This record gives sequence, C-alpha cells and structure tokens, in this order.
Amino acid sequence: MKFFVFVVMAALVAISMADIYMHNPRGSNNRLNERSANRRNANRAFDSQNNNRGGYNVGDKTATAFRNEAGQYDMRYFQSSRKSTGKSYLTVEWTNQHGCGGNDDSDPHKLNCQLIMQYMCEPDTLPKNKFSMRNGLDTNTQPFTANRQGDKETEASFNNRRNANVQTNRVLFESYSWYDKCRQRNRNKGLFTADQKLKGDQSIYTRQNPAGTRRGYECPEERDYFPYWHPTDWKDIAVLTSNQSQCSYYERESFNVKSKHECVEKFPSGRVRHWSKYNNEKECTANKGSWLEFNNFLETEPSAKSENACKGKGNRYFWGRRHGQVNKECLVKLPKPDCKQSPWSRVNHLGNGREGVPLNYTWELPSFPSGKDQRCILRIRYNISTDDYDPWTTDSKSNQNLAALKYSPIQQNPVVDVGSNMQGLRLAINTAQFGRTFQDRSHVFKLWSRDTNNRGLPEDKDIHNLNVRGKRGNIVQTYPAVEYDFIPNRMTLNGNKDLLHIQWTGSNSHNNGGPAGDGQAGDAGEGTRGTDRSNMVETLDPLDNFPMTWEKSSMFKNAKVVWTSHQYKKQAPEDIAISMASSGYYSCLVNNKQVGCTGQSTDTKPVMNNLLNNAPASYEGMVLQFSKGEYFYTCTRNNNFSNRSQKGWLKIK
Repeated sequence: MKFFVFVVMAALVAISMADIYMHNPRGSNNRLNERSANRRNANRAFDSQNNNRGGYNVGDKTATAFRNEAGQYDMRYFQSSRKSTGKSYLTVEWTNQHGCGGNDDSDPHKLNCQLIMQYMCEPDTLPKNKFSMRNGLDTNTQPFTANRQGDKETEASFNNRRNANVQTNRVLFESYSWYDKCRQRNRNKGLFTADQKLKGDQSIYTRQNPAGTRRGYECPEERDYFPYWHPTDWKDIAVLTSNQSQCSYYERESFNVKSKHECVEKFPSGRVRHWSKYNNEKECTANKGSWLEFNNFLETEPSAKSENACKGKGNRYFWGRRHGQVNKECLVKLPKPDCKQSPWSRVNHLGNGREGVPLNYTWELPSFPSGKDQRCILRIRYNISTDDYDPWTTDSKSNQNLAALKYSPIQQNPVVDVGSNMQGLRLAINTAQFGRTFQDRSHVFKLWSRDTNNRGLPEDKDIHNLNVRGKRGNIVQTYPAVEYDFIPNRMTLNGNKDLLHIQWTGSNSHNNGGPAGDGQAGDAGEGTRGTDRSNMVETLDPLDNFPMTWEKSSMFKNAKVVWTSHQYKKQAPEDIAISMASSGYYSCLVNNKQVGCTGQSTDTKPVMNNLLNNAPASYEGMVLQFSKGEYFYTCTRNNNFSNRSQKGWLKIK
C-alpha cells in the first residue's frame, strides 16, 4: 500500500555552507563543550545539515567548566499560569541563510519555505536515570545495536540490547526505542525520491538520507517530513510559512489535534512490542497486528481513572491513547499550532530581517495542570524548496525507474542543452538536497511551575524573559553564531501587569580554537580566554558607554523582587543592582543576618574580579516588577571595539 501525503520539503540547488541557527534559546548545532571553533561530532544528537562552526556550548553554572551534569546550567523559564490568566513569553530567535517569507502575489520570493518549531518534555520530578533526557558529558554518539532476530526477538533480548547500548555520559533526546522502531518499520514508499538510490526499505532511508546515516536516536523519516503520519513525542508550537493558504492544512494535520495510527504487535511472550515493520492498516491487520489510534498530549492526568471521570475534569482533558502505551488514559489537550506568515529574510544572508531586527517568534509557554516542573528541548526545522517541481503534488509516481523508461523531473548534476550548437552546460543539482530540511535544537532547559517549591509567583501576571545571546569572539570568529547582545534588546512592558525574568547562560570553554573550518580561530574579548560573561548596569543614555553611579540611577531603585533563587528573599534595590552587576557573584551589598544574606555580600565575600573572571558564567537571575519609566542598560565587559555593543532599552508604561 502506498501513502500519498502532502510533503513539506526543503532546500537549495547547490551544496550549502550555513543554514539555520537558533540563538535564543541557544542552539547547540550538536555542540556540547568544545574548545574548538568546529563542533566535534555532527552526528552527536540530530541531523542539522549545518556548518560545523555553528552552535553554542552547554552553559556552566559556575566560573569553571562543568565536569558533571550538576555543573551544567539549564535555563529556567516559568510556565504560564495554571490557576489564572497570567501568560509567560519567550522570544525564540534564529538566523536562516537561504531566505524565507514573502508571498506569491505582492511580495514574491524565489523559494517555498516553512519554519517549524516543536518541543519535547518530560517531568523533571522523575528520578534521573540512564534513559532520562540530558545533554551528556562527551561528544560521542549514543551506540546502537540492530535487532538480528527479527520478529522472534524477545522482550528480554530487546531490554538487554537497549541497556547495553545507552550510555549515561552521552546526550539523550529521543529514546532508544524510538530509533529502533524507525529502523525496523517500512518506509513510506509513496514519497518522491527523485533519482536517489535508497539503500534500504526502512524508515531510516529517505531521499535526503539515502544511506540511512544515524544521528543520535533521531528517526530520519520523521525529521524530513511534516506533518508526520505516525505518532511522535514532539509537540508543535508554530508553523511559519511563505504561503499562508497552507495554514488550514497544517492546523488540521498537526499531531497536536489529529490522531495518528501505528501498527502494534506483540513479543512472542504476548506482551506488547514497541515496533512493527508494517506502516499501514492493510498489511498490519493481515499480519495479526492492531492498527491503533494514538493522540498527542501535554501531560497525563492519573487521578481520572475512567473516561467519564476524565470528561468531568473539564474541556482541557480527553480520553485517549498516548504514544508508547496501549491502554487509554486521561490526557491534557494541546492547542493547534500557531500558523502565520514567516518573517521575510534575504537569500544567502545570515542576519536581521527586513525590519532591521533578528528573525524571531514569541512563544507563549505552556501551562502544565499538574504543577510539575519539566525538562525540555526545543527544535526548529527550516524547510525550503524551489519551484522546479511542485512538492505538494509530486510523489512516488515521478521517481526515476530506468527499466520502465521513467525519469525523475530533476536529475543529479544534469547537463543541459541551451541550443545554438553550444556545448552542454552542467547544473549544480544534488537531488538529495533539492527540497531540503535544516535543523537546530536547544540544550536541555526547564519549564518551572509558578507555584511549586514555594516560588509564589503571581498567577495573574504575565512573565517576559530577558536573556543574553551570542558567544565570545569577534564577528568573524563567532560566525555563523553571533556576538553578545541582550535578547530582546528593546522591550515595552505594562508596569501593572507584566513581570520581567532576567537570566542568562554562558560557557567557560568557548575558546574557538582549531580546527576552525571555513572561518577564523580565536576569541577576541575581555577577561579570561574562552569564557562567556555578562552583567547588567544602568546607563543614562543608549549612546553612553559609562554606567551611572548608584546615586543617579533609577532602574533598580524602581524595581521590586517578585522571585529570586536565593534564600535571601528581601533584596533592597541596591542588592538587586549589585547582583545584576556581578552576575550573581554577590547576592547583597552588605552582610545582613536578619534577612538571611550571609557570606554573599561585598563586605564578606572575596573580591570579584573587575572583568567578571571569577563570576558565574550563568545567572539564574530574578523576576522583577518595574515602575513606570524608560531605562537603558549595558554589559561592562562585552563593550569593546571587537565585540557588539551589548546594550538594552526597557520602557515601562
């Protein structure tokens, strides 16, 4: 049985050098903690198809490079309220090289494109084990041993295979069983593969990956196509498209709202098996499998044990079957993806959009009714194709089959005749890249509930996030990453309703040493080489490079602490200022036992280096409420000729 699906395809005619890079949250591009300009392993966790120089290292909690997971810093964003109207917002920022946006009528662009944002979470309350989501501690790819027994493999054999393979010191995003399922399931043979010769008939072989190269435990077929026709663990956030007429299709077909099916078989013991080779209902049921319907969901509601009890919880709940389980249970609904016009960007340009600001999307963070903290990752996929063939109607009927005298509408590096008795001219076309998908992913981050662990954040307030993007080095050394800047660097908030969570992360191993690939090695900047540092001090004017004295400042004098990670909860305005200026090295200005600030003040703690060398690379920060006013701020360290002027503007209405 063939599938005929609408396929979101991606790419350019020639081989590309740099493609999509996420800058907030920091995209990894498969980096971990390299002290080189090039990443060490492009197959570490996922298939990005990006330049080896891109990406940012995992953040460090302290002034030294991490040696274990406890030394890594996971960015923490507060969830939207589960009890009231308060929302939480995170600015996602990226650069994409090959252009996007525009429309066929008034603003044409010579390509089709989609930008797809998704996330995947697991409860942070679960005990961490070898199968938990993590960044890892070395850059090697997780190992994988194929099933040699076929349908006869026992459950014990699979468990032994998985346990022997998964390594606790390596990255884990998708699960081992997800890739194992992909490797054993038949691929969708209704897809267009042009003249590519795929080396197998399983889902790991695609037109873009004809050799079935493995990257982490990612499934190549699911990576290359959206919306996917089988259930996955990814949750859709947004689809930004060059053709908004396609939005109704994306919204309708998203796994967020539309159930997907999968063949379910059993191990010889009779217990349910995680994989099946059959990818359609006819072959599944003919071979004694069950073609089951699965639903995507935000989280489970274990207190509702029946369908009626689930319905009684309210409109946000439904009775369904989650991916990887056979029995139905009470699940929390997901919203349909936000589909809108993609921001316009130039072809062959990694930089700001038409409006002079970085390409960005404001993500309304989810609210988990359970109140459980979550550990998550975010991915962005960039799909581009030309109009040399119609990706919406071209399927397997157009695949090349020379025995049947069938030719693909596109050919690998074809020689074309332009007439007038001229010699033929060869075009640079790689049919594995003609219609192509690029990708970047964040490192692990946390989505924290507002009201657990005595955090006490107000449920009726909106929380906005202010972070730092970029890494150490000048524009040539960091490219295709970016230099330091605040993100967003211009914000307008409502002083009565809006809160601001100021937080950043950085690495102690951003040395940008050799190998440097296509660019330049080196890490121009201030302070200890290879280290990221940021701070925030007020200035009188955005053109100024000198901070204001405390006596003349007003920004933090007009701020109230709503939440801080410190045990010291009653910061005075000067304590806020000293914490921001020192990147959290100091928590308060003077020692004060009465309110709990001891040993963290300027008069009791060893002196901080004036270039922040002994300050933490990452700053968990505070959630603040500001009073009406217009404020300007800068970073004292990252403000020299070689680096971006790291400054920001905050207006409170």
